[in-house]
Amino acid sequence: MSERATREETVDVVWSGSWVAERLGVALEGDGELQELLGLALRRNPKRAHLLVSNVLGKHVPQRPSVVHGAGFELGERVRALLGAQEARRAVVLGYAETATGLGHAVADGLRDAPYLHSTRRPVAGVEQAGGFEEAHSHATSHLLLPEDRDLLASGGTGADASVLVLVDDEFSTGNTVLNTIRALHALHPRERYVIVALVDMRSAGDRDRLTVFAAEIGARVDLVTRSTGTVALPDGVLERGQALVAAQEAEQAGRAEGPAGAAEDADPTPVTRVDLDWPAGVPDGGRHGFTPAHRAALEAALPAMADRIAAGLDDAAGPTPRRVLVLGFEELMYAPLRLGTALEAALGADAEVRYSTTTRSPVLAVDDPGYAIRTRLVFPAHDDPADGPGDRYAYNVAGAGFDAVVAVVDSTADTPELHAPDGLLARLAEHTGHVLLAVLPSYVPATAAPTGVPGTPTPAPERQEPAVLPEPLRGPDFSSYAPDDVGWLLQDLSDTELEAPTEEREEAIQSGGAHYAESLPVEYQPSAAYQALFTAALETSAARIARAVGTVTETVLAERGPRPVLVSLARAGTPVGVLMRRWAQHRHGLDLPHYAISIVRGRGIDATALRWLAAHHDPADVVFVDGWTGKGAITRELAAAITEFEASGGPAGFDPEISVLADPGGCVRTYGTREDFLIPSACLNSTVSGLISRTVLRADLVGPDDFHGGKFYRELADADVSGLFLDTIAARFDEVSGQVEAEAKELLAADRAPTWEGWAAVERISEEHGIHDVNLVKPGVGETTRVLLRRVPWKILAKRGAGADLEHIRLLAEQRGVPVEEVDDLPYSCVGLIHPRFTRGATGADGKAVQGA
Repeated sequence: MSERATREETVDVVWSGSWVAERLGVALEGDGELQELLGLALRRNPKRAHLLVSNVLGKHVPQRPSVVHGAGFELGERVRALLGAQEARRAVVLGYAETATGLGHAVADGLRDAPYLHSTRRPVAGVEQAGGFEEAHSHATSHLLLPEDRDLLASGGTGADASVLVLVDDEFSTGNTVLNTIRALHALHPRERYVIVALVDMRSAGDRDRLTVFAAEIGARVDLVTRSTGTVALPDGVLERGQALVAAQEAEQAGRAEGPAGAAEDADPTPVTRVDLDWPAGVPDGGRHGFTPAHRAALEAALPAMADRIAAGLDDAAGPTPRRVLVLGFEELMYAPLRLGTALEAALGADAEVRYSTTTRSPVLAVDDPGYAIRTRLVFPAHDDPADGPGDRYAYNVAGAGFDAVVAVVDSTADTPELHAPDGLLARLAEHTGHVLLAVLPSYVPATAAPTGVPGTPTPAPERQEPAVLPEPLRGPDFSSYAPDDVGWLLQDLSDTELEAPTEEREEAIQSGGAHYAESLPVEYQPSAAYQALFTAALETSAARIARAVGTVTETVLAERGPRPVLVSLARAGTPVGVLMRRWAQHRHGLDLPHYAISIVRGRGIDATALRWLAAHHDPADVVFVDGWTGKGAITRELAAAITEFEASGGPAGFDPEISVLADPGGCVRTYGTREDFLIPSACLNSTVSGLISRTVLRADLVGPDDFHGGKFYRELADADVSGLFLDTIAARFDEVSGQVEAEAKELLAADRAPTWEGWAAVERISEEHGIHDVNLVKPGVGETTRVLLRRVPWKILAKRGAGADLEHIRLLAEQRGVPVEEVDDLPYSCVGLIHPRFTRGATGADGKAVQGA
């Protein structure tokens, strides 16, 4: 398909982005083809108000199948020319779900010899995950990689050296998704070259520079191949104005009996005709598990006969022979319907007009105006038993488009009662066309998962895996002093079990390898009156500062993780922060966010039973892990490794291992309220600022394989409890800091927040300089140093020269325990606590004070 022919299919008298541009001031700036390729629409999304709507992608706008396939094929030919024929044979093409699954496959066609894989949001029982990544701006972020051949990503399935990886998306907007992908896959399969392919490159100058820096950091060449280039100009306040405009339009449309949502016509719906395609045996329905050149050859050979069967079905339909036909794909199932459409286009020739588009998960506002890209919308329930639960799905620009017939193409997993229900997709289509044909492809199941062991065996939709019956979360006042709605503890109550041991005995057992720190509890240190007064003063001094950090991290989470995240704090230091984030969301946005506390143990991983409970009650993709602060990043790494192990062992997929924290002085995470190392008063105390709950316990004789980890409720310390005081004091400052939070969150969302791991490097240096040779005994930051003084046997404290009020409680605790404080330069933290490196029972005197030397 020539470029001229393509343009003839996309040009229109009225630009399909003018409605949005006029009302919001959004503008596309770029080459002359950009407005022919893209229109604009609006969506209810906390991350972006606008949606770039492609005219050649075949997702939202019905287009000639040959134009859609030709757009991707041409990009693939350009990649082949860039790499050369020999290097192109060593390439692997990876497309993004759901929008670019068909585009990526067409690019692979243009490369000729490249195998293809696309990410998916549909887990398949028994198929091991080979990786995953996140799409920060999307309404559904988690991408799974489920290749049948585990070597596909490493070598293209050839067993040779690592191949070129070609990543394909419909638009390259900020580059975040691609960087996340390359970062994740480069860690697994390092390679020297990547090629990024997109229909349009809409990055800012800063985003372009960031990709250049990133490529240099990983030591790989990164090329970019796009059809058109430009930028989106967004005026200040466009997100809020867009959301208000969407709300106003939806309210107006709700009052109409008929309108842009695609209401039923007066005529009775026509019956659905099922078409037997005779899909070629062994050929996958798409690239979810990989699609090889051999699969491509088999499909190409079978396409003409399948198109003839569809044409015969159209001829056999009651009434006049359809002349305007839509081939409608289904979410990620884009390529097979697209190729059926190109074959039908060739079979019918000039006697009919064939168009192609697909259904989608993405909710977009419909406005019946020629200057708006989404004119009509059909809404129907999901029909493939999605792992994240039921929900609405959409077909755009189908109602009112004058199609004589619609050929709906789904896989066998999606051929469910919901598809055929009175409010299902087929019924909604029948309201708007004279003929509905249904073509069902066998859902390809890899040999490792197919019950018969035969690849390509059609199987019914997999049943959602339900865990064994698990207890409900513990809540206050029966467990903790927090209100019941503040947090649900995914723990078992060990309050009546004797678990405490003297600090020196615990330290000796831990360092000798005789016990793990999570097998016992330290005796709860009760601070002196002077120390409690210091806590109260520190709380009052830092309340506004903490409120700002709470607001900033919460707004960042809401913007990047969707409107209703599930907060899961890492007990116990993360729990006060999780409660405060929940209160911010409720106070500022009226949101009632779920919040749970879960146990993670360094060296032992996360509570897998608690993860299964969360997956049974919430979409794992909505879970946001919360902690108080980062030290050197040990728990950050522990969580990432634990989630990988959990999924590899068959646990539900989709949990994002990223942690959101109040303070990230170590540069270990992307989502934080601040990277300053300052006193967070909740670090000053133990259970008395954390709902009277102990740190978590994991011991084989107390916690079985299907049990939650344990914890204790110290009811006897109620008179000293300041948990409520801590929360109320900070929440009282929310309104005061709201303006600063708005500015800081906006700045952070636009910034490069990639972890620097500066803290980890400092810890390694300190460990060697002080002859410790064990990073686990170096505890950086105010919070971790406080823990050393409260729970462990401290050796010495390193304080950043000039650090002031933030370290008053550190100096007081150190004086009480006889621990020296050394002021040093070149410290990225305010202070660092060193645990005694060669501890024995004789390392403390009878008074329990730490010795001064080794």
